[in-house]
Amino acid sequence: MPLRPPESFETCRLVARKPRLFDAAVIFKAYATDPEVTRYMVWEPYTELLPLERYLHHRINEWDAGNGYGYMLCLKGTEEPIGSIDLTLTGFKADFGYVLAKPHWGKGYMSEALTFLVDWALAQPSIYRATAFCDVENPGSARVMEKAGMEFEGIMKRGHVAPTIGPEPRDCRVYAKVR
Repeated sequence: MPLRPPESFETCRLVARKPRLFDAAVIFKAYATDPEVTRYMVWEPYTELLPLERYLHHRINEWDAGNGYGYMLCLKGTEEPIGSIDLTLTGFKADFGYVLAKPHWGKGYMSEALTFLVDWALAQPSIYRATAFCDVENPGSARVMEKAGMEFEGIMKRGHVAPTIGPEPRDCRVYAKVR
């Protein structure tokens, strides 16, 4: 039976859950259109709601098929996403990606969520490596990974494209926690 993460989890201040189609309008307003939030992402800011709805539909289908697990992050006591964190399980590895609405930067929310998922992943007998990367010019994201117990491993040259910056691949800082 394939490894499946929990459908939801809680941390001290957050509830993480599967995406819902009706999250699109909140996500659109909260962070998906913000060029500063999306600056280092592998996707451009959304300009229309329909493509975001299609993306969420795709993410829901990935959950159901066991091909990827995207969580909506909500402050406890609310249902409105302030960000998301993704988990992809491939063989012995768990890979992570995340995004957070700007008003919530610098409060430790993403480190809280990432710590939970890294710890969950490395507690699984088949997972030996939890990894993530960020653009070399994104120190905030690097701090998130460090606070989650991940160690800097090095620079991956030309490792990702941030389309809001340009079409050429950019260098990344790679972080991991292993057991």
